[in-house]
This record gives sequence, C-alpha cells and structure tokens, in this order.
Amino acid sequence: MWSRLKRLLLTRLRLRESWILFFVFGVIMMNYPFISIFNKPTRLFEIPILYLYLQIGWAVSIFVIWLFNKANGQYDRDGAPEEGP
Repeated sequence: MWSRLKRLLLTRLRLRESWILFFVFGVIMMNYPFISIFNKPTRLFEIPILYLYLQIGWAVSIFVIWLFNKANGQYDRDGAPEEGP
C-alpha cells in the first residue's frame, strides 16, 4: 500500500512539473521572436504560415491537455468521470 501511495504521489508531482513546463513553453512560443518568424507573406497550401503556426499550436496544446488528463486518471474508458469513494 505504501509503495502504491508513494508512486501515485511522485506521478502527480511529475505531472505538476510537466504542466508548468508546457505552460512556459506555450508562453515562449506565443511571444515576439516566434510570431515574427512565422509572420511572413509566404503561404503553404494557400494558407498563411502564421495561421498554420497558431492552428497547429492550438491543436498540440489540446492534445497535451488530453494526455495530462489521461495520465492523471480522471476519466475511465467510457470518457465519464470516475466516481470517488
């Protein structure tokens, strides 16, 4: 029982550190140097590069949030929140 509790506690601490790391990474990616790199008149598939950069960043952030929720064990296989004791 103690080993399971210790493992759960360490996992949650690592998740918290990962949340902070990805938040800082997201803030950096949405600041001046990166936005100016992608703010060019060139297009890819007739879509401006800046729009693609923002849309791909948005999709990646949603995927990361989904991964964190899955790792945190907040949802069961059906997608419904688990009932607590």
